[in-house]
Parts: sequence; structure tokens; C-alpha cells
Amino acid sequence: MKGGIRMNTRVLIVEDQFIEADNLRSILRNAGYIVCKIARSVSEGLKIIENEKPDLVLLDIRLKGELTGIDLAKILRDKNIAFVYLSSNSNRQILDTAKATKPYGFLVKPFREKDVLVMLDIAWYLHRQNQESITHLRRSLGSLSGNDFKEIIGSSESMREVMENVKIVGASDISVLILGESGTGKELIAQSIHRLSPRKQKPFVAVNCATLPANLIESELFGHEKGAFTGATDKRIGKFEQANEGTVFLDEIGELPLELQVKLLRVLQEKEVEPIGGRTRKVDARIIAATNRNLEEEISMRRFRLDLYYRLNVFPIMLPPLRERKEDIVSLANHFVNIYARKENKAITGVADHVIQTMLNYDWPGNIRELENLMARSVLLTNGPIVNSLKLSGQNKGIVIGAQARIKTMTENERDYILLVLEGCKWKIHGQGGAAELLDLHPSTLNSRMKKLGIGKKYSRDDYK
Repeated sequence: MKGGIRMNTRVLIVEDQFIEADNLRSILRNAGYIVCKIARSVSEGLKIIENEKPDLVLLDIRLKGELTGIDLAKILRDKNIAFVYLSSNSNRQILDTAKATKPYGFLVKPFREKDVLVMLDIAWYLHRQNQESITHLRRSLGSLSGNDFKEIIGSSESMREVMENVKIVGASDISVLILGESGTGKELIAQSIHRLSPRKQKPFVAVNCATLPANLIESELFGHEKGAFTGATDKRIGKFEQANEGTVFLDEIGELPLELQVKLLRVLQEKEVEPIGGRTRKVDARIIAATNRNLEEEISMRRFRLDLYYRLNVFPIMLPPLRERKEDIVSLANHFVNIYARKENKAITGVADHVIQTMLNYDWPGNIRELENLMARSVLLTNGPIVNSLKLSGQNKGIVIGAQARIKTMTENERDYILLVLEGCKWKIHGQGGAAELLDLHPSTLNSRMKKLGIGKKYSRDDYK
């Protein structure tokens, strides 16, 4: 079988050491591989790849120049061409660099015939297995439409990995835990998983555990019977029953009280809910949970149950903060400008270059939500064809001024951010375009946060410095 694989496999060697390259060519040809050519540089290798269409590339990881060996590895990944790294040593730094680009193998000089042939057979086998898995996945999912990733903007490597994970887990029925800072788009990811699942024709029910009053969470999740408690004048169907045969998205699961965590665990284990004052009922709902908290730390502090964590964390998806995917900022900004320009009936086509540079130099503590809010306000304030000015929050001034500057606390940062939004809304809290809507909070929750932070109406941020 190996001989058959080798006879049909076209190999390109990208190696600047003549003796080593010739040695590899001799080994491969004797074993039945088709050696396309030997490239002495990355740029030469790219030209050969376009013309010869190799199946497998042996690539010197140390190659330098305008394009490096690592750069070529990324291109090969994008082109779906299997590759094996070549190196003169196997130190930790090189291995870590190699691992990041996900090669199919790693050969260390001097190249011995047995080692080379075994590694190439393994690499080609792994590549074929990977191709078969992708083909099977595509058949399972069918052709994906643009709506499958509705409003998920991003071409960065980290977001491509997220979306690939969404495709994989969407076809299954297992529990998913989405991790990431506030404002990174966890609910959009949950919606995409639901749209790719066999449950897509059934309800998607979202619950924000952080905004529900503690005395109403159980009733909201599991429902209640009429007269079950004072004020229960009607029967209420809980979120899990509403989502029967569909998906329940539990946002900010880390905020769920311990006593409710026990009942949620029962839903996961027994597939049943018990409404307040009612009898146990069977329910079939997939659970997708999300949190911006470190649940392992919460477990160590006895604020989150370990058994529930294991039930939820079957397939974790980590969303990167915006500061770690800055290559997506331009496309996100233009996306939001287009949305709000249509809403405001304005002919705004984009963002000025100097504004983009300002955004790229900013750390975005509020992530995508902060960027969206900023673009919404900028569109309102723009009269010309492009967004030409920007008013960023001063949240990270303490970091950029210098080593002697005091770094602001999280509470101060939160106060700054809320004040910035309030000023942009002219202190309008309720209704469309109000601060509560822009901050994605219930008005009562926003009022509570303002009271806790000591924010009074008709003041500016300067009054809190």
C-alpha cells in the first residue's frame, strides 16, 4: 500500500543546503516518490507550487528572506497542501514555532532514509484522513449559506479557527461552553451553532443569567404554576420548555446562583424540569452556555459547581478579544457603519484612514460591542461621506502615558465607559438609541449600575476624575 501511495505522490523540496536537498531527492526517488523540483528559497518554492501542484512539501523551517519558511507554511495550509518541516535541530523554540503552523511532520538533520520514508508515509496518511474528515463534514452540513455565520465578521486566523469549530460542533448535539470577554460576540456564535444543528427549525431561546433578578431566575428557567407563590396570577412556561427540541443559550452562566446550578445539572442529566408548584416534565433542549468569568477559578472559590462545569464544558470555544484580532477591526468598523448609515438614511461609505489608525492603536476594553456603539455614535455625528473623526474613551490612558501613570481599576474603567455612552446618548437611558440599548442592559440593571458607581445625571466624565 505504501508503495502505491508513493508512486502517486508529487513532492517539492524547499531547502537551501545543496547536499541535504540532493540526499532527500535520492531517498525519495528510490522509494518511488515523484520529486517535482528542489527550491532554494521560499519565493522560488511558490513559483514551483503554482506550476507543479505538489501533493507534499518538505520545507526548511529556517529559511529567511522577504518570505520565511513559516510564511510558506501558512500559505501551504491555506492551499490545503501537506507539508513536513526540515530542521538542523529540535530545540523547544523551533518546535513551538512549528506546532503553531500545524505541520504533518518534523524531520531533523541528518536525514536518514528510514526516518524520512516513515515520516512521509505518516504525513500523507494524516493528510488524507484530514481531507476525508473535511469531506464528510461538508456532506453532513450541506452547502453553507451566508446566513450560517450571520454578522460574524472576521478573517483573522483566530476567528477562522472559531468558525471551523462552530461548523464541527454545530452538526452534533453536545453541550458547548463559549468563553470570552464581554462584548466579543458570544451570542452570535451560539446562534450560528444552532443554525448549523439538526435543531435549526426549532426555537433558539436566549437567557442572560446576569440580568435576571435572583428571585425570578428559577421561574424564568423552569416556569411556575398559577398560584405557586404570591404574584403568580398565571401559569408560566419556562425557557427550557419554550426551547423544547431546540436550543437554550445561557449567557453569563457564571452568574447563576449555586442553588439554581443544582437544578440546571438535573436538566442536563435527567432531561427534565420541575416548574415551581408543578410536576416534573420531560424536556429535550440542547444547552449552549457562555461566560466571561474564569469558571475554574470560580470552582476553586466554591462559587461554581465542578460537576456542572464538566457537563457544560464538553466542547469549549474560546473567543479572542478584539485587541488580539486587530486585523478584523477595519472590516468590523465598515460593517457597522453600513448598518447604521442605512438606519439613519445617510450616504456614508466608510471610515477615513487616520480614524482607522486611531482604532488600530486602541485596546478596545469593551471589544466588539464597544466598537459597534462607537460606530453608531460616529454615524450620527457624521455629515460627510466618510467617518472623519472619532471620540474614544479614555479608559486606557493610564497604560499609554508611561510607567509612572496609575493604571485605572476595573470599576473606574466601567464608570468611564458608561459615562461615555451616556454622554453620547445625551443621558437618554430608555428606548431606542438609549444607553441601556447600546450597552445591551435592561434599564433597571443600568440604573442599578449607575447607582453603585455613583453616577448622577447631567455630569461629565471630568466630574469623576
